Amino acid sequence: MTGATVDIFLTSAFGPAVAVAHARAAEQAGMRGVWLAEHHFVEYGQCPSATVLAGHLLAGTRRITVGTAACVLGSRHPVALGEEAALLHALAGDRFQLGVARGGPWQEIEILGRGLDHYRRGFAESLDVLLRWLSGAPEAQARGEFHRFGPLTVVPRPATPVPVRVAVTSAETADLAGRHGLPLLLGVHADDAEVTVLVDRWAQAASAHGHDPAAADHARVRLAYPCPTRADGERELRANLPRWLAGIRAAVPVGGAPPARDLTAHVENLLRSQPVGPPGEVAAALAHSAETTGVRRQLCMVEAAGSPEATSDLIATLAALPSAWRLERAPLGPALTGS
Repeated sequence: MTGATVDIFLTSAFGPAVAVAHARAAEQAGMRGVWLAEHHFVEYGQCPSATVLAGHLLAGTRRITVGTAACVLGSRHPVALGEEAALLHALAGDRFQLGVARGGPWQEIEILGRGLDHYRRGFAESLDVLLRWLSGAPEAQARGEFHRFGPLTVVPRPATPVPVRVAVTSAETADLAGRHGLPLLLGVHADDAEVTVLVDRWAQAASAHGHDPAAADHARVRLAYPCPTRADGERELRANLPRWLAGIRAAVPVGGAPPARDLTAHVENLLRSQPVGPPGEVAAALAHSAETTGVRRQLCMVEAAGSPEATSDLIATLAALPSAWRLERAPLGPALTGS
């Protein structure tokens, strides 16, 4: 498939042991990367530490890249995360890829993190602390509003800066990532037009601060679902997704009850914007999105298949897309537009 790299994205929905098996299956199928989500206190995803699971996967695989998508700075101290990332990078090199996120205003920021005020105003400061820790400098210190320490000796000290990606849903965070020259992690909810706006905003900030936008390896979470027909895929996903996504309802905001979520509307929005249908059309849609947005790394939500066995089958189907299709062979079909 021209123009796009297809990796897999795992929430550990079926448990961490099954996620390990799926990551190994992806490597055996020839895929290049697996990316791990991090959640607390919800059954939607059963991985509370993407770095711990990444370490296990890196030790149990030989070639595949293992990334976090993403470690949540709202519920982690940036020095603790920096130490973990530096250790994994020392052991696995660039096979380990660190992605970080602001996260949401959920109860874990009070239980595990630094509270709602830090969530609202402290992400940039925490990101700066993390980047200093991973820069390769021998020492790091902080004199900010939320972090004051040091100087501390960085151990293990990275021989080269550890790569970091930033999860982005807003123009403000795109600007922040661009100023640092950090590639983006983009969510499944944004369509091509919305992704293009964020990438362009990032590129403007990156260029203004001396970074080359063309060098960025942005990544984007996708719901790519190859199947015999689009109707088949829509029927299966309408059955599978509400059961899986219902786990998000358990996420409790700081100081409040779980918010009401219209799962039906959420699923229908995903079906309108994501590539679902015959494998050739899905591959063409992914390649078209990559060319349109400039985001070539596609992280596919394989657990949407609904069971461990179906997820393994979906991984094998996605791995076969590059040899099964070339964008120039046929026009885009309804898998791109949902028509």
